[in-house]
Amino acid sequence: MKILVTGGAGFLGQALCRGLRAQGYTVISTQRRFSKALEAQGIEQRLGDLADAAQMLRACEGVDAVFHNAAKAGHWGSEQSYLDANVSGTMNVLAACREQGITRLVYTSTPSVAHSGRIPCEGGNEQNTPYAPHFKAPYPRTKQIAEKAVLAANGASVAAGGSLSTVALRPRLIWGPGDTNLLPRLVERARAGRLRFIGGGHNRMDTSYIDNAADAHLKAFAALGPGAACAGRAYFISNGEPQPVREIINGLLVAAGEPRVEASLPFGVAYAAGALCELLWHTLPLKGEPPMTRFVAEQLATPHWYDLSAAQRDFGYVPKISVAEGLDRLARWWREPR
Repeated sequence: MKILVTGGAGFLGQALCRGLRAQGYTVISTQRRFSKALEAQGIEQRLGDLADAAQMLRACEGVDAVFHNAAKAGHWGSEQSYLDANVSGTMNVLAACREQGITRLVYTSTPSVAHSGRIPCEGGNEQNTPYAPHFKAPYPRTKQIAEKAVLAANGASVAAGGSLSTVALRPRLIWGPGDTNLLPRLVERARAGRLRFIGGGHNRMDTSYIDNAADAHLKAFAALGPGAACAGRAYFISNGEPQPVREIINGLLVAAGEPRVEASLPFGVAYAAGALCELLWHTLPLKGEPPMTRFVAEQLATPHWYDLSAAQRDFGYVPKISVAEGLDRLARWWREPR
């Protein structure tokens, strides 16, 4: 069986490619730039842009299933850039699935589609945590549109007969060995003295160790099919070990050999700073990402952790690697020469 992974060169994408190859599947990746890491794994690469319908159609040629993992993430950028990658890109993947006769699609979503500002979510599940009605950033807004489209496509007819089965997973804050984004940025900001907790950092949040996040996708794929319990549904995914934000961040820093951070800002100050930064970056405009936004302030100061029982019930997801073990693995990887 041939499986396409969109964004296979990314952090989670590479873990999905490794996991699928380990299970004996032929794996193809599509992304915009050539990846030496994927080449080293012997993975075919079909370069293309999600927003280009013709390129996505070619990427899906001869494929039996798709893991749609690629997206424009982050907390800053033009609305159009997020619409192109996350909405138009997902619509193009869905259209290619229907035209190429692909019958299974696993979509990587985010808990942010249900993040409603300062409203805490403690032990929430998929039934009692509805979609957020409004957003302060284009990333969660466009991911929500895309997730709804993926779930609505469940049961759609595909070429040459059959139907498309879809499922959406919402992993929370993925970390672990191979991370070239989150941990390096934390280390950089901590060394520069620019890392602060918001409101003390005592609010608990979920995180997802990379191998657990990938395993959830593989288990959902194995269970997916017409009439499956997971078909047409979205699921929260995490390690199931909610911790205070300050313990999460300091655990990652210590794994990287850095000292703990204790400094904090009141939420009101951080939120006001975020609003000011957004104004300045929009009106001047300034280069790069602002150091704070209202969305980030709310994300870092609000409790967010979820009940994983639906994922366990419907496709057998149980986190295998604990936070403690994951941090040990991360520390060993960080010390390796690269």
